Amino acid sequence: MRFSFVTLFPELIRGYFDASILGRALEAERFGVDYVNPREFSKNRYKKVDEPMVGGGAGMLMSPQPLDDALKSLKADSPRARILFLSPVGKPFRQSDARRLAAEEHLVLVAGRYEGIDERIIELHAHEVFSVGDAVLTGGELPALMVCDAVARLLPGVLGNADSLSEESFEGALLEGPSFTKPDEFEGKRIVSEFLKGNHSKIAAIKNRMALAKTKYFRPDLYLRAKADQ
Repeated sequence: MRFSFVTLFPELIRGYFDASILGRALEAERFGVDYVNPREFSKNRYKKVDEPMVGGGAGMLMSPQPLDDALKSLKADSPRARILFLSPVGKPFRQSDARRLAAEEHLVLVAGRYEGIDERIIELHAHEVFSVGDAVLTGGELPALMVCDAVARLLPGVLGNADSLSEESFEGALLEGPSFTKPDEFEGKRIVSEFLKGNHSKIAAIKNRMALAKTKYFRPDLYLRAKADQ
């Protein structure tokens, strides 16, 4: 799997892969990462990449020419690349999307800046447009990293224990149930006694009930979906 970040600020992204699980996986070549800066494709003598919005409006937009040429260069190099734009107006990014995208060979993650991207670039190049939440950020680098992280950890060999993927939140439309570690009692709060007895079938049943309760409280929309699937 190859991830290409299209960003004006690659330095904001590089550091994320310097350590921890993804850093080790990148070093082991479980996936690859590269960066494409639209500024390098600007035909403006000052490498300008933004323009005022036509029709008025506060702020500037990323202008089409540098982005268009940047994406054309990626498509020429990798015709099967799937191009994803990150935007507050996109469809919500879900764990099911991460699983689906993990089967791709090459993902291009386009991080907008300023007040956004000229809409024509999205119409010309986007395979999908994702939002990672109902919030507006200063740029698309964090959402792009979130998508990359969610997809990369599903790739073979990235996680130390692949079995942990089966019990995570959003598997089967449920949030993950509570987990505990030692000591058995902390600040007057005790672990559920059955967790200490080693009966794994009982523990699994309790965790499922707790996952249902947590989902019902925090995400009633997911809870209704899970109940409908039972």
